[in-house]
Amino acid sequence: MGFTREELLACRGVTVPDLIGTNCRMLFVGINPGLWTAAVGAHFARPGNRFYPALYRAGIVDRLIDASAGMSDDDQDLLCRRGIGITNVVDRATATAAELSADELRAGGRRLRTTVRRVAPSVVAVAGITAYRSAFGVPRAVAGPQGETWDGAAVWVVPNPSGLNAHENVASLAQAYARAARAAGVFD
Repeated sequence: MGFTREELLACRGVTVPDLIGTNCRMLFVGINPGLWTAAVGAHFARPGNRFYPALYRAGIVDRLIDASAGMSDDDQDLLCRRGIGITNVVDRATATAAELSADELRAGGRRLRTTVRRVAPSVVAVAGITAYRSAFGVPRAVAGPQGETWDGAAVWVVPNPSGLNAHENVASLAQAYARAARAAGVFD
């Protein structure tokens, strides 16, 4: 499946529904949907995004998920059965996260806190240190557990799986995601 540039640009501003089941133990939080994600309606869907390969390598899921053409019901069920939820700080799609303003990130952070209160995961894993710092006003935050809770949920910052994050690879992403998943009780 492919899209023309025009088709992708037409997805600017589109929202992608949260993927959150009834037993969400670990809530992954992206910065915001990219245009490919908006086009197919599935989180972290852009071909080459390392999110699902890292989940598989970490042992969080037992098979590789390919969301590049959308998320199948079986894949959604697998994530929900494992206690994995997915949302974003900002819900509108953009070509790059650089299109988001600091005010928009802060407003998204407040909305996220409401979602956490409603869902009550054990761990909130924000994928991206820069977005976390901006959205929550913590300019010196570092990756890993943040030493705070949001309505009982431990807050972690994990690496962003985008291919633009050249400092990470599937193995290092998997290690970071596995640590947060252990804290969430995903491997119980």
